[in-house]
Amino acid sequence: MKVLLDTHILLWWLGDPHQLLEKEMSLIKEPRNTIYVSSVSAWEISIKKALGKLKAPDNLEEAIRASEFQVLPMTMAHACGIEKLPNHHDDPFDRMLIFQTLCEGLTLLTRDQRIKEYGVRVYKS
Repeated sequence: MKVLLDTHILLWWLGDPHQLLEKEMSLIKEPRNTIYVSSVSAWEISIKKALGKLKAPDNLEEAIRASEFQVLPMTMAHACGIEKLPNHHDDPFDRMLIFQTLCEGLTLLTRDQRIKEYGVRVYKS
């Protein structure tokens, strides 16, 4: 399975893994799965960390690579395609993750229930 981590899942993995459910942890650790982290999540973390809204590793890129996750870049197609999404969700970072999930044929690992309104594949934990 090709799985994209929502930003909160990534943060829990990196800094507070006891927040993850056993099924979520197993999904991430399963060697047959390819786990992706979007550059959009790194952007969101960097902005919110600079504003003092969250704690995250100082070496975020290194921590993501050490976890052996694949980096999903934001492409021009992703940036332009987001306008096609209905406005069920106000968070621009989540909207981009949703569009990347749809565009790239991924499954999103998230606990955000509003994301299901987009018909995106969401891992059911």
